[in-house]
Amino acid sequence: MIDNSNFFAILSRMKYVNRWGLMRNARMESLSDHTLDVVFIAHALVVIANTYYDAALDEGRVALLAAFHDAPEIITGDLPTPVKYFDPEIKQSYDRVEQSAKKKMIAQLPEEMQLTYDGIMNAEESEDDILIKYVKAADKLSALIKCIEEERSGNQDFEKAKEATMKTIQGLKMPEVDFFLDNFLPGYYMTLDEQTDQSQK
Repeated sequence: MIDNSNFFAILSRMKYVNRWGLMRNARMESLSDHTLDVVFIAHALVVIANTYYDAALDEGRVALLAAFHDAPEIITGDLPTPVKYFDPEIKQSYDRVEQSAKKKMIAQLPEEMQLTYDGIMNAEESEDDILIKYVKAADKLSALIKCIEEERSGNQDFEKAKEATMKTIQGLKMPEVDFFLDNFLPGYYMTLDEQTDQSQK
């Protein structure tokens, strides 16, 4: 028997954390919404890399890393990007708070399980650094998609965010990301009927 653990109950609170706090949202995006998008996209980027660019990366592992990439925000909340990067000291302080949140969450697990989840939540300190690159790219693509969704809802508040996010994505210079932009991003501008109309192909 083990003592009761709150780790997974804490994870379940992801759905209560809202993102884009400084913006007017046509539809609020929860941390759960964002995380699932990043899981799908990070996995897709690695599949693209393996399929078209002769990589041999772990598709399952990148999806797992993506699932936990923002988990500390359950405790810290989502700090808006303009605030986080306003000053290097703020970014360093936030990073320390985030590390503290990770430790607090992992400590909620039985000791025998902590090493496994530490290896997931602190993957940047391991051999997973190449996969983390894909998670970070997926994170940016998810933000771009959110901007597109808001734009399609008639909300102009995300116009500058969309431009800045696209510039960042283009600066990644990752062929897998360019492949996603060329082949999959157009679908986000379509209605469900248009997306599923096979006659378009």
